[in-house]
Amino acid sequence: MFTFKFIKRCFTYTQGQLSGKNVREYFYFIDHQGMRKNSWNFFFKRLRPNVTGRYEKDFPFISPCGRELNFIRCDDMPIVYTHIVNKNNKDVLCYGHIGDIMYQDFQPDHIYMDNTTGRVYHPAPETAGSIGLIRSKLAIEISSNLRFYDGEDKSPTHFLWKDKEFVLNNEWFKKRK
Repeated sequence: MFTFKFIKRCFTYTQGQLSGKNVREYFYFIDHQGMRKNSWNFFFKRLRPNVTGRYEKDFPFISPCGRELNFIRCDDMPIVYTHIVNKNNKDVLCYGHIGDIMYQDFQPDHIYMDNTTGRVYHPAPETAGSIGLIRSKLAIEISSNLRFYDGEDKSPTHFLWKDKEFVLNNEWFKKRK
């Protein structure tokens, strides 16, 4: 026998509506793969927590653009890292599905894996909530580099990157979550 729990969400907004302050409002959803059609550089550069007093619970992030306000709801985090590249002799994590235009320096010692969900995280820009999700496909690719010296049922303790083993520092995640 299976039991399913359905969650019904009712939103009271209209795409492109005008707020009382004559600001046009748009609403977006970013899934755990980081995919959002028409991802733009300026959209992510303006990304920040929603403290407007409007839709904060259902849309915890915003990206203001002139007289428009883009409300953002996420599957997990608004920054979803999609791939690692070497840029100017540094490894960087890229996001936004726009090549290597939007990126964060890769810190191999700051990988955090939630051992209950299996999701993998890395620091993100503070304006975007300080925590970025590593896309499932990329997390699977780098998972062979994780070391579980405290046991497979615990979070990883080390990460092997380019022939160097890093001790994982998870304090950054605990402080920001």
